[in-house]
Amino acid sequence: MLATIAALQAPLVGVVLVWAARFKLFSRHAAASARRSALARLVGADRALPAYRLLGGAELLIGALLILPPVARLEGLAATGLSVGFLGYLAYAKRVAPDAPCGCLGAAPVPVAGRSIARAAVLVPASVLATWAGTGWWAELTAPGALLLAAELALVVALSPELDHRWLLPLRQVWVNLSHPLRGGSGVPLLRSVQQLQQSGVYRRVGGLISSDVREHWDEDEWRMICYAARYQGRPATAVFAVPLRDWAPESVRVALVDDRAGATLATLPAPRPADAEFVT
Repeated sequence: MLATIAALQAPLVGVVLVWAARFKLFSRHAAASARRSALARLVGADRALPAYRLLGGAELLIGALLILPPVARLEGLAATGLSVGFLGYLAYAKRVAPDAPCGCLGAAPVPVAGRSIARAAVLVPASVLATWAGTGWWAELTAPGALLLAAELALVVALSPELDHRWLLPLRQVWVNLSHPLRGGSGVPLLRSVQQLQQSGVYRRVGGLISSDVREHWDEDEWRMICYAARYQGRPATAVFAVPLRDWAPESVRVALVDDRAGATLATLPAPRPADAEFVT
């Protein structure tokens, strides 16, 4: 069984590397992605694109060697070195350029976060196992082997925020269509709560920070909590509004801005009064 698992790590790592290389070498968005990524901080803005292309070439070469016969330990060692390098790069990016995207698998401007680091961490032991493969993966691709490989690939996709638009966003849309989010669990339509929120003084004061439509909502006692994505003082945050559930009282609306990374409350705002100071953006 261990021999089968080891053999199937080569196509797993190889497919990920080839996909990453495809974007870096052939995408029209590669240059912009290289300039935005933490790689520009590491090697300098002028060298970012050549380094990006060079990395893509190495990924394509090693990925192809892993996928194609014959089986050689050297290609597993090369993949291990590359995977460890990825993990180190992401740790560096998280520390020195937390708002910069990874630029690993796509052009999505998603800052380096736990999912990307977890993906790199998964590839390290997979590459090590590929080093010890004694047979080609094609010889081990039985039904159980195919299921294992598919599950591992699905895990990599789930840990890749750059690929969310290919599977996660469509799933969310299906959920929206099935769950009818404009109908709250209390029987009070969400649309009514949103209209009350938008007529509140609190919303007018923080509306410039909002960067999404309703992301989430739930009811707590006599309040409806409504969440939006926001940016506060340059940080990604969530704006959590408390709206009266059954009463029409826009003046009672409150908001808390919560840091998406640390989970700490950055600011709160009660119902405004004429003497209140302006909300700092």
